Amino acid sequence: MLAYIGFDPGRDVIWVTSASPKPSELFADGKVDAFLGFAPEPQDLRARHIGHVVVNSAVDRPWSQYFCCMMIGNQEFVRKYPTATKRVLRAILKAADLCATPPQPAARRIVDGGFTPRYDYAVETLNELPYDKWREYDPEDTMRFYALRLHEAGLIKSTPQKIIVEGTDLRAFNELKRELKA
Repeated sequence: MLAYIGFDPGRDVIWVTSASPKPSELFADGKVDAFLGFAPEPQDLRARHIGHVVVNSAVDRPWSQYFCCMMIGNQEFVRKYPTATKRVLRAILKAADLCATPPQPAARRIVDGGFTPRYDYAVETLNELPYDKWREYDPEDTMRFYALRLHEAGLIKSTPQKIIVEGTDLRAFNELKRELKA
């Protein structure tokens, strides 16, 4: 993202990694200028009136036009166990559907499962994330978009087309897309 807007991530940024204190705490204390946040951290900072969102990949273009996450499987496993692969992918896609509508029962499960303590943050996250878009987005186009960004930034040498040809197998996803019509 930084390279996309003209920064050199290797030269213009001092990267800080920390498990303790967490990056959000370092940000709240003014010890770092920015951090990459995942729920419930942005909600917590927003509630405390700390900072502001620079990029929200769920709503800001061009990032919001592509999958934010992709399934990755070991090539040998996928080749050897296509049925298991498809079952796992089906379960994840069905879970995405559960999170999309209505979000309140899914949020309750997230809290009851101990994944986050705040029900209101869980509902907010589920409402903000485009769980219902998986049928609309194009995974090959997503791979091309991100590979091109990484290639332009000099972080990978392979071309986007080479990565797509040699590293993707969308058959199970495409089958499930047809099978799990809304």
